[in-house]
Amino acid sequence: MTEQMDAVGRTALITAAMRAVEYRRADRLHNDQYAELLSGELGPALLEELTGDMTGVQKQRLLSVFDLNAVRTRFFDDCLLREARTVTQIVSLASGLDTRPYRLDWPGHVRYFEVDRPAVMAYKADRLGEVPARAEHRMIAADLTDEDWAEQLIAADYDPGLPSVWLMEGLLYYLPEPDAHWLVSRVRALSAPGSVLTADIASAAAVAGQIGAFTRWGCPWVFGTDEPEAFLDGHGFTPDEAVVPGQRSTAYGRSAPAGRGAAASGRPVYLVRGKRR
Repeated sequence: MTEQMDAVGRTALITAAMRAVEYRRADRLHNDQYAELLSGELGPALLEELTGDMTGVQKQRLLSVFDLNAVRTRFFDDCLLREARTVTQIVSLASGLDTRPYRLDWPGHVRYFEVDRPAVMAYKADRLGEVPARAEHRMIAADLTDEDWAEQLIAADYDPGLPSVWLMEGLLYYLPEPDAHWLVSRVRALSAPGSVLTADIASAAAVAGQIGAFTRWGCPWVFGTDEPEAFLDGHGFTPDEAVVPGQRSTAYGRSAPAGRGAAASGRPVYLVRGKRR
């Protein structure tokens, strides 16, 4: 079924392949026992093509590419589990081959929504088969560039009047800047006060120096900013965290360069969290 997935959908296979590599480590930062199943044969092949396409400087950062994925995954795991103590709704936009509904231990009150394109959802459902979700689970097959995805979410029993947690992992940098602003504005409109948005946001340098394979595959990074707090704040989410993975990895026991700037960290994304005013 992978032939039905578009370029952006296939990047989900690469993420799954990297999570499978992490799962095999004795010092793994997360437990994604389904990543290898989801990555299939194509995921590792795409990952090999991606790393083979790196420049000399990018190859020097190869290990940090894997570490970035592991730290990002753990950061969002911790954030969602922490918020789920009091919030009943989690919405993962462009959820890809993420398996958090299946691998994390959720409180009984949690309803977990995943939204992604139909081909990605079909592939994921086919691969996971009868694997049970650990929360009340809703899969919404919808394109986030369509106007009606929010209506489909509400039709699946999402309640805009209740606080929620929104996850945008590996999403915003694929969108043109106007579309990124539109999407976050739409999320705010669907969120009750006290709701949380967490995301990864690329730096401007990351967009400028991205790996060539993404452009060749038709899914280049197009949006980045070095002011992630201002981005959140401008859309009504008061930022309370904006870090680069190098700052967080030490706490996870995974050594990495520290520093606030993307260039200093060697990991050109920001991991952010903000609360809706």
